[in-house]
Amino acid sequence: MNNPMTQAKSDSITTDFLDAFSKAWNDHDVEALMTFMTEDCVFHTAAGSELQGTTISGFDDVRDAFEQVWKTFPDVCWKDAEHTILSGSKAITESTFCATKPDGSRIEARMVDVFTLRDGKIAVKNAFRKDRPALVV
Repeated sequence: MNNPMTQAKSDSITTDFLDAFSKAWNDHDVEALMTFMTEDCVFHTAAGSELQGTTISGFDDVRDAFEQVWKTFPDVCWKDAEHTILSGSKAITESTFCATKPDGSRIEARMVDVFTLRDGKIAVKNAFRKDRPALVV
């Protein structure tokens, strides 16, 4: 198997690269996660008042937003990830978002991340998640 970090520096993104990115999310490892992002990265959140959710721009602000996900949902994980490389500049990951909300209710919903790729890294992470009622625990 190829080293995903070596691939991150190449011109092509592979499913191994996206697997490693997903693993960093599930490991709650922001240091590893940010090695996959460009310096001028953008994160469009799954929710927010703007057309594309909330748009967060810049390496440090995106890093803070990623960390906030784990603070809001300490047990969050993404299951059953499936990765598809669409073209040289687009890829998607489909997964199941699982977490406990601050009020104690559970979320389990399918989601999709649409990635815009540049120079072997993720320039834009655009998150979409089903709006599903909380699960009865």
